[in-house]
Amino acid sequence: MDLMGMMGKLKETQQKIEDTKKRLDTVIIDEQSTDSLLKVTLTANRTIKSITIDDTLLEDKDQLEDYLILVLNKAIEKATNVNQIELDAVTKMDMPMIPGMEDLFK
Repeated sequence: MDLMGMMGKLKETQQKIEDTKKRLDTVIIDEQSTDSLLKVTLTANRTIKSITIDDTLLEDKDQLEDYLILVLNKAIEKATNVNQIELDAVTKMDMPMIPGMEDLFK
């Protein structure tokens, strides 16, 4: 087993993961309620960039809270899926197979 080569490959993969995470900051996910009264924009790294609320929702606090929970959860789920697919692609493509190492990249 070439330990030095494996360590170099590991460092290279870690750098690719960091580069992918930076790139995911530029991947935008848009989500909205079915009636378009609430819109959310976030990055694939799950950083919220904007929330747009229609004035009609401001009249009903409970409805607004329900909308926020529903739309934010849908947006976060989409962003998480994109994030996972991208990071999995990097780690599966470049990682030497060492038992237990996959846990380091979660």
